[in-house]
Formats: sequence, structure tokens, C-alpha cells
Amino acid sequence: MNINFTKYHGTGNDFIMIDDRSESFDDSNVKIIESMCSRRFGVGADGLILLRNQKGYDFKMVYFNADGRQSSMCGNGGRCLVHFAHSLDVFVDHCTFLAIDGDHLAEMLGADIVKLKMGDVGKLSQDGNDFVLNTGSPHYVQFVEDACSRDVKNEGAEIRCSETYKAEGINVNFVNLSNAILNVVTYERGVEDETYSCGTGVTASALVAHHIYGSSSPISISTKGGSLKVHFSKTDRGYNNIWLEGPAAKVFDGVWSE
Repeated sequence: MNINFTKYHGTGNDFIMIDDRSESFDDSNVKIIESMCSRRFGVGADGLILLRNQKGYDFKMVYFNADGRQSSMCGNGGRCLVHFAHSLDVFVDHCTFLAIDGDHLAEMLGADIVKLKMGDVGKLSQDGNDFVLNTGSPHYVQFVEDACSRDVKNEGAEIRCSETYKAEGINVNFVNLSNAILNVVTYERGVEDETYSCGTGVTASALVAHHIYGSSSPISISTKGGSLKVHFSKTDRGYNNIWLEGPAAKVFDGVWSE
């Protein structure tokens, strides 16, 4: 069996894209997804995404973590899928698509910049001095002195595997604000390692930065894989009109032989 795919990345958060509008891909086959995402023995990716048809929408997003299991919303993955769908002439400039967390709007800003509307977020919860919120995926946000100096894999795993979060898992973000730029590093569940960027993670971090410091929209974010922006509006109930903006890039096409 041959599987045509395209490799993408959004600020270093990388994905395998499959045009599955024929719905011929066996998405119950955890082993093949895990094998394709393997960095030692496969294509190498933080996740795999299927582009499918969906009545009433331009397309549907089905996302799997690198462990082969279907997961919650992925912001950078969503932006990359929008770029992929645009390259296949699924839409022209603006699109609507369905993901596991509901409806999303997106638009192309030039050749390689994608702006993606995220779901609304209610009031933020605290865990001690840190914050927990869901931006399509669950996130733990901890402000530190220097995010880039943290041992993200070990410190993130300690929080993710703690008694409070080990059952469902949680993504962990270490964040600091420097000269109006938000520096964010992220440990992702399902990947069980640091990723170069996380779209739902930077979104969560930006909202917490507004809550703590009053940082105004849009907030510029620096990750190890590149720069992103988060736009939002504050309401009495939380946050809405949240948009994640940044680059999405095709890396290569390939064929996986199983």
C-alpha cells in the first residue's frame, strides 16, 4: 500500500499531511501513524493530519499525535492544513473547516501566512501561581525568569505526569515576557517531548500574559521555531475573537510504502 503525503511545518511544529477526501486512509491503524511520525524510522513529525470532506464546510481536519492517537485541536497543525488545502484549490482566500473542537475560520495572508480563528476561552483557572486553560487543547502556563533556559522535557513531563494531570495529560508552557515579546517553550502530551512551537500553547500563553500583565492584542510571540502573533478581545466572560497568525511552509512531498 502506497500513501501519498506532504510534509509541512508551522514555526518548526511539523506535520504529515494526507489528502484523504476519498476516506481511504485507515485512521484506526495507530501503528502506521506512529511509524510515519517516528523521527528515527519514519518521516518524522509531531503529528499526522487528514484532510477530509465535510458537508457545510470547505473541509474537515482530523488530527493525530505522534503516538498515533487522535487528539485535541492543534493550532499550528490547523494553519498548515489550511495552507495544504489552499494548495489543492479547495478554497481561494477564506475558508471554514470543522475540527474536533468545533468550527474554525481561516484566511491566507499572502503566500505563506495563515491566520486561524481559535475557539473562545472562558475565565482562567489557577493551579497555585500557574494557570490552566483550554484553547482547543488543555494547557498549563507557568511564567518563569528565562523560558529558553528551562529543561523543558524533564520539567514539562513532571507536571504532565503529576497526579493532577496524568490521566488526561496536559501540555506545559514555560513563558517569560521580554521587551514586549513573549518567549514560549512547550512540552506536548502525545509527543511526550518539547516541540519547537505549539499554536494552542502560544495562544494560551498570550491570554495569560494579558491576564497578568495587561499585554495588549496582538501579542508577538517567539518560539524556538519562529514567530507568531495572537489577536484577541477581552469580555466579561473571558476571551473571544481569538486569532493565531503565522507562517506555514511546505517541506516536501513523498510516498509511504507499507
